This record gives sequence, structure tokens and C-alpha cells, in this order.
Amino acid sequence: MNASTLLRLVFVRSAPAAAALYAFVVVVLLWLIASSIADLIARYDQLNGASAMLAQFEGRKGRPGRGNDAAGPGGSALVEGKTITIAGAALAQRVTGAITKLGGSVLSTQVELQGSQSKAGFISVVTSCELDQPALQALLYDLEAGLPFLFVDQLVVGAPVAVATSGEGKLRVLLTVAGQWQGTM
Repeated sequence: MNASTLLRLVFVRSAPAAAALYAFVVVVLLWLIASSIADLIARYDQLNGASAMLAQFEGRKGRPGRGNDAAGPGGSALVEGKTITIAGAALAQRVTGAITKLGGSVLSTQVELQGSQSKAGFISVVTSCELDQPALQALLYDLEAGLPFLFVDQLVVGAPVAVATSGEGKLRVLLTVAGQWQGTM
């Protein structure tokens, strides 16, 4: 007797066992189908999220709640300017604008056109400012998440400067921000 004949004899004589096996197989197949559909839906949602993020990176769609002034000069991913001096001034304007928008005061700025990364086409701006502590995180986010793409190379935060009337103080921040200039590409 071979195996298929033996199985037929067992299941023909035991109808409840055959029905139970059939029900088990149907349940397993339904579970596999349901988990496959759930996996496809999850992957579709993940694809939609990645597509939206790509559209945002490419500049096709702005972030909700952000105006055009936060996007920087021209909305480009690179620092724009016909010359490196103009690009440095645009970068300094972008950094000082972000600081003053958050209620900070700029003490000094210095554009470094020939820094350690100048061969890679980067321009740096060293800015000294006073800023409230909660505004520091918003400033860093605004600079690194906005356009043009900027990178915080150095961040030095000093103790708060006491204000005589309220007892609260502002942080002294020394910030070095770099961005790539499109003129070198």
C-alpha cells in the first residue's frame, strides 16, 4: 500500500477528521491571504510617505505652515549667488533672518569664504547672537530643515546673560553654519 491509498482509507473511514483537516487548511489559507493584504496596505502607506518626503526634498511641495521667507534665497537646495561673495552675503542674511525671526539679537557675523571645507565648495558663516533657550532648538531646526540645505558645523552655548527686570536671561550662542555654493558645480 502506498501513502495516498493509506490516507484515503483513513479519511474515508473518519469523516469528522477529514472535515476538521479541511477546515484547518481553509483557516490557514484565509489567514495567509489576510496577512498578505495587510502587508500590501502597509507597504503602500510606506510608499506614499516616501513619495511625499521625496516631493518635499525636491521642492515640489512646501511644508505646511512655512512661508516663502523661511525657504531662503530662491528656494534652492544650494546657496545661490553669482559670485562667492554674494553667496556668502545670502548665507549670512539667511542665518541672521532666522535668528531675528525667533526674537534673538545678532551681535556679529563673519563670512568665511576660504575655510577648511572651501575646496568642496562650502561657504561658512560664524554668527554670535543672544537667544532665549526655547528658541535655540527652533533656530537649529529652521536652519537645518529649511532651504538651502545648511549644516551646523559648530555650536557653542554660553551661560544666560541676566536681564535685570525679569531675572530671566538669554543664551549667548556662537554658531558656525555652512552651505554649499552652486557656483562651484
